[in-house]
Amino acid sequence: MKLLPVRQTIRMKQFYYKPAFPPKPAFTIGDGLILLGLAAILYGGVRLAFDAPSVVSGPEISLSPSALPWYALLSVGRMAIAYFLSLVFSLFYGYAAARNPAARKVLMPVLDVLQSVPILSFLPVVLLSLSAIFPEHFATEISAIVLIFTSQAWNITFSFYQSMTTIPTELQEASAIFRFSSWLRFKELELPFAAIGLIWNSMMSWSGGWFFLMAAEIFHVGSHDFRLPGLGSYLKTAAAQGNLVAVLTGTGVLILVVVLLDQFIWRPLLAWADKFKVEMVEGDEEPSSWFLDILSRSWLMDFFQHRMELLNEWMDQSFQGKDASRIAPDTPAGKKPAWRFTLTIIGLIALIYGGFMAIALMATIPLNDWIELGVGLLATLARVFASLLIAMLWTIPVGVVIGTNRRLASLLQPLVQVVAAIPATALFPMLLLALLRVYGGLNIAAIALMLMGTQWYLLFNVIAGAAAIPQDLRFTTDLLGLSVLDRWRTLIIPGIFPYIITGSITASGGAWNASIVAEYVEFGGETYATTGIGATIARATDTGNYALLLAGTLILVISVILINRLFWQRLYRLAEERYRME
Repeated sequence: MKLLPVRQTIRMKQFYYKPAFPPKPAFTIGDGLILLGLAAILYGGVRLAFDAPSVVSGPEISLSPSALPWYALLSVGRMAIAYFLSLVFSLFYGYAAARNPAARKVLMPVLDVLQSVPILSFLPVVLLSLSAIFPEHFATEISAIVLIFTSQAWNITFSFYQSMTTIPTELQEASAIFRFSSWLRFKELELPFAAIGLIWNSMMSWSGGWFFLMAAEIFHVGSHDFRLPGLGSYLKTAAAQGNLVAVLTGTGVLILVVVLLDQFIWRPLLAWADKFKVEMVEGDEEPSSWFLDILSRSWLMDFFQHRMELLNEWMDQSFQGKDASRIAPDTPAGKKPAWRFTLTIIGLIALIYGGFMAIALMATIPLNDWIELGVGLLATLARVFASLLIAMLWTIPVGVVIGTNRRLASLLQPLVQVVAAIPATALFPMLLLALLRVYGGLNIAAIALMLMGTQWYLLFNVIAGAAAIPQDLRFTTDLLGLSVLDRWRTLIIPGIFPYIITGSITASGGAWNASIVAEYVEFGGETYATTGIGATIARATDTGNYALLLAGTLILVISVILINRLFWQRLYRLAEERYRME
């Protein structure tokens, strides 16, 4: 008897909902300036690339199993450095974008551009430009860390920003009543509220880093052969030689590394972060970690915990009351320092010059190549949306089951991490050989590889969203006697909707990136290619056609920005305003 008014109220709320802000144009002058700056930066990198050494050859990669422990240690070290930089970047960037409306107008379009830049098309410019300035090995190490960083940072940043913008209003009001400073609000409210999403997206970022590790540690640009010893270079060398035993051995070591990271890092963090879950009723089964239990009983952990408490108190005293919004400006209102005006003028001149030279470089591209870019863009767009749709069909139900069932999560979480961490690029050549005999083989294989690089972004975000649904709301749906369909419609989908959008944005970015290795494949001395902008960019990289590489990268960036503004941004706004956990 009481169920009908509840459903009726939900329907009425959905029907009368109006966005709190008017829609913004899909492309603004600010976006044009950002793209002009990106074109200038890319042109500067291309110009430096002309001065790179004519021949670059890295160290020989040994396929001996005895080299794997050292290779694994090197790869984990690069991943750890890139992750630390990604986490610091995400916290600062996401906080500034969420807390400062003026900065958000600049930072979010910039983030749109940065996450839409295809990593594998940007890497040749980074490698060649750095090799023109620094020694070869140092330049290759920095480039590998940059590539892994760019495969990790955007996912974590979007997750933290989404958490910051969906904090329940009553919690924000409570922090205001207690007069929390910016530091205390960040430490006691914002970071704890975002903790579960950050940990799950950190696991996803590590999986994404493993995916691009093969490209980061071995990369060819014309006669330039950049190599670094590591698990990625081991797997890529083994795949290129068709050495199945070495591929399986390297994959086994990678799986072992992932399992160790899960048991000693991620599972303890998830068990520890469960206390930050916003709920009025304690869950039936709390996540557990044998390693965390051992640490909690150790004397050294108590010692370090006491030292951390002292450090925490010192930081609270140091940052207490220091609110950036209360700092008086150094100059009178309406006046800006002369040096700032001078730097602005110099920056605009550099942007205009770099943009003009980039356009002049792209003007040398023949008409046939422009037509190829346009047709390839449409073909890749179709593959991206196909892979995203297929990923949604299975990741949403599976992610909800894992996120809401603690016992099942303890069994499936390591398995999901292992499968997500296996670089699809290592297994893709064998998958390609199996599918080449099928009608539309390379097209199907390309979608399959893009799916492998896409689905995990969605799955980990859905798991994080389902795990964050308060237990008391689940009990409420049980008391109301809601059917499975009504429970999904009124609780589960609204609860995970912001996480689905965050996962979809990063997943689509991953699919665009994966297109470069999915549409143009070299295996066993043969080159397999299909129509697509990823194949065009990969071909331009192989032949050293910097003008075509620049044009393909900019077209891809503009296309992704337009899709984000016309489609994903509206859904993001809907998630912020309507599906906030109040």
